[in-house]
Amino acid sequence: MLKQLLNRVFREPVKPTSILSPDLEFPQPEEYNAIVKRALDRTFQVRQPLYPQEGAAMDAFDSVSQYQVNYPLSPELISWYGSQGFIGYQLCAIIAQNWLVREACFLPAREAIKKWFDVTVNNGTPIKPDVMDSIRQADKRYQLHRNLRNFIGKGRVFGIRIVMFKVKVDDPREYYENPFNPDSIEPGSYLGMVQVDPYWITPELDSKSAGDPSSLYFYEPTWWRVNGMRIHRTHLIIFRTEELEDILKPTYFYGGISIPQKILELVYNTLRTANEAPMLAMTKRLQALKIDLDAAVGQGDQLHQRMREWTFLRNNYGVKVIGLNEEVTQLDTSLTDLDTTLMSQEQLVASAARVPVTKLFKTPPKGFDATGEYDETNWHEDLETLQINDLTPLLERHYLFVIHSDIAPMYNIKPFPISITWKPLDTETAEQRATTNKTKFDGYVALASTGAIDGQDIRDALIADPTSGFSGITPQMPEPDPETDPNADDNNNAEEK
Repeated sequence: MLKQLLNRVFREPVKPTSILSPDLEFPQPEEYNAIVKRALDRTFQVRQPLYPQEGAAMDAFDSVSQYQVNYPLSPELISWYGSQGFIGYQLCAIIAQNWLVREACFLPAREAIKKWFDVTVNNGTPIKPDVMDSIRQADKRYQLHRNLRNFIGKGRVFGIRIVMFKVKVDDPREYYENPFNPDSIEPGSYLGMVQVDPYWITPELDSKSAGDPSSLYFYEPTWWRVNGMRIHRTHLIIFRTEELEDILKPTYFYGGISIPQKILELVYNTLRTANEAPMLAMTKRLQALKIDLDAAVGQGDQLHQRMREWTFLRNNYGVKVIGLNEEVTQLDTSLTDLDTTLMSQEQLVASAARVPVTKLFKTPPKGFDATGEYDETNWHEDLETLQINDLTPLLERHYLFVIHSDIAPMYNIKPFPISITWKPLDTETAEQRATTNKTKFDGYVALASTGAIDGQDIRDALIADPTSGFSGITPQMPEPDPETDPNADDNNNAEEK
């Protein structure tokens, strides 16, 4: 379509009339298409530069005003960018079969959930430990780890991932077509999360989201139709790799740009370059034999037969026998910069996929005094963005269903809000952990000396901290030993009184 437009533009001369010209009469409705066409033609039209009048000053207004303000673009450049469009969800799945593409898609998903998270209640509601244990057990029952991994991993494969929360209700069509209401969750009704690939689902917009640019949900589908059933957007949690411009959203079916689309050409170049390396190593030596070409040409088939024999007997361990007047020269192709070329291709793939090259290809950092600390820091920032912006909303909605459907009826308590706290992504060494614990212990001692906390508070904090080294001790304070504690008798007498 773009090529046809360009051919028509450059074949038919267009009169340069501005759409904002004061001489232009107000158009009738049927003239709008013609005006838009002229604007497009003028945009792509290649114009010749105008030169200042002879004798005019360099900064004269008359001469400056004659220069064109829009710079020309070549048709080849426009066609190259125009060809980088939506490749289709089926092709995304086919390309994602490649090991490198699949690793680029699923590596951030695995790394983001590797350290896991803590579910806490911070609004002052007293929650028993058994309740929190039941919530953690529900994670296994609903396959939470698998759902989180596929939510990000397959979301990067397709550019969009849609999660539907399956609920057992009397009329599913009425329930899902209307906006989500947390109070409608019945005890024991939550069945789990369902993730739908984008080729099984169809976006549907209402009149406001499709026609009112001032709407909060402009060009955001109001419903997603699955198996003929409308599902309101509030029932879904949607992951997109990025937010596209409005003009591109219908082309991508209101999703984002997939990772396979971004890196398919780069991955092809990288793997072809890697496959070329052993071929270059085996064919880098070329032998040249000086002969009398005039005499050799006359031999015809005999010359060709001798060359085939020479090639057949040629190897790195044989001996060549030549005449006294013959001269053989061996030319070697240098492979010095081959690893640099391959590494450059790998870095392009990693950059487009937003994954460190050391993580994607499992290679150590290269370069002078390279430690990889900078890449690691940026990598953790990207993973934290995934955790906060994409995984946390999914978890909050999941636990909302778990608490209303399972936990609250089981313990006969009111539903309560929870908070998601992601564990740090950095892995401490033994020395760093010892230093951190010493700092914590010194802080406990300082707080105890002021009377802010007592020994039982410190004991509870040590049990709750999995890195303290004391997380397995009992909550009860031990009885003082009279033989080792001189104040044991005084403490016992005080307790008796």
